[in-house]
Amino acid sequence: NILELIDAILEFFFISQICIGLMGNSVLFKLKMCTFITRSHLKKPIDVIFIHLTLVNVLTIMFKLIPDVMSSFGVRHFLDDVGCKATLFTHRVTRGLSICTTALLSAYQAITISPVHSKWAWLKLKLSTCIYPSFLFFWVINMLIYIHIIKTVVANLNFTIVGSGYSTLYCQTNQLEHHYYSMAFLSVILIRDLLFVSLMAWSSLYMVTLLYKHRRRALHIHSPTLSPRPSPEIQATHIILLLVSCFVFFYFSDNFITLYLFYRHEKNWRLKRMNGIISSCYPVICPFVLMKNNKIVSKCISSISKMRMTFSRRTVKR
Repeated sequence: NILELIDAILEFFFISQICIGLMGNSVLFKLKMCTFITRSHLKKPIDVIFIHLTLVNVLTIMFKLIPDVMSSFGVRHFLDDVGCKATLFTHRVTRGLSICTTALLSAYQAITISPVHSKWAWLKLKLSTCIYPSFLFFWVINMLIYIHIIKTVVANLNFTIVGSGYSTLYCQTNQLEHHYYSMAFLSVILIRDLLFVSLMAWSSLYMVTLLYKHRRRALHIHSPTLSPRPSPEIQATHIILLLVSCFVFFYFSDNFITLYLFYRHEKNWRLKRMNGIISSCYPVICPFVLMKNNKIVSKCISSISKMRMTFSRRTVKR
């Protein structure tokens, strides 16, 4: 049966995302915490943003994917009213924190690599003092935005819902509340997302411009074949640009499908589950992108590859 095969594939993806996402974010969190505790001379203010992002990613994965896994295995009544409100509220808050923290990360890096004579240079000295107040602001604003969920979301006791609005196998919006508040709620979310996506776009374009100018200067000074290894700041900028690109791609894909499902009269549970996989891709991929040029991780990977080569050679000799 094709539908049973699709359900099995979705279950595999959900479980894989939970395992890979929790493992990747845990490794990144441990690396950054080790730097803070044992090698304090190497710690940088940007590491605090990485730690916050990993914690947000873990919460997003757990509160999004665990209910999806349970629904995939056909577990009914997994969440009651309180469980629905707590789970959906936490997931939406952490999803909002993800966009805010990624925007802060890209803006931080853009200011860090800005030239001394640029108009943003004065912000460099104040960057480290702005990180914790920014986190507090992000938490407060996202919790205020999603208080609406606590008022409108209830447990889904009817598994054959028809009508527009938010619904999952376990939770649904109260239809009476939905008509009065949904447009204002969506408008506030749209304004927040536009502000932070615009900040990401501006900082990314600024970093690309600086990298292009740096590349042109390097070609004038050095031969292309003898060009030096990029500085750590340039490598970090490449990684953050890649991270922002991943975020924007999954963000727009998720929002497009979410809006389609929100206004669709008949609910498509399999499409909802696929959307759950897409929305969870960023917190799963994020730590691996950030660890791309980490020396400790690179050494571990090279050691594992050497061990595999040694083992394969011994097997061939036998």
